[in-house]
Amino acid sequence: MNYNDKIFRPISNTENGETSIETIFHYKQIENVLTSEYSGGKIKYGHLIGLVDKNGNIEMRYHQVNDKCEIMTGICYSIPEILENGKIRLHESWEWTSGDKSKGQSIIEEI
Repeated sequence: MNYNDKIFRPISNTENGETSIETIFHYKQIENVLTSEYSGGKIKYGHLIGLVDKNGNIEMRYHQVNDKCEIMTGICYSIPEILENGKIRLHESWEWTSGDKSKGQSIIEEI
């Protein structure tokens, strides 16, 4: 699976997360290395880097500046689902490595 030039938007997130439907992710992929820049909603600017395995699963690290001008960091694991329309939905389990170090779940979909 290749995520290069795909754009994603969250459709759900646990309350302790900062992404929302206003957050847009633009994925880039070279070989198995994935990167993304993202912003919108509570996030002024964010960046992630990760590795994609042969099944399309992603292990990533992210950092972002939120609307309170705080730098937040975390770890995320994403599992892909191919929708009937051919678009990708990512089921994500994440954990802050800054702030309260809480965990959460989110779902993002290709737009």
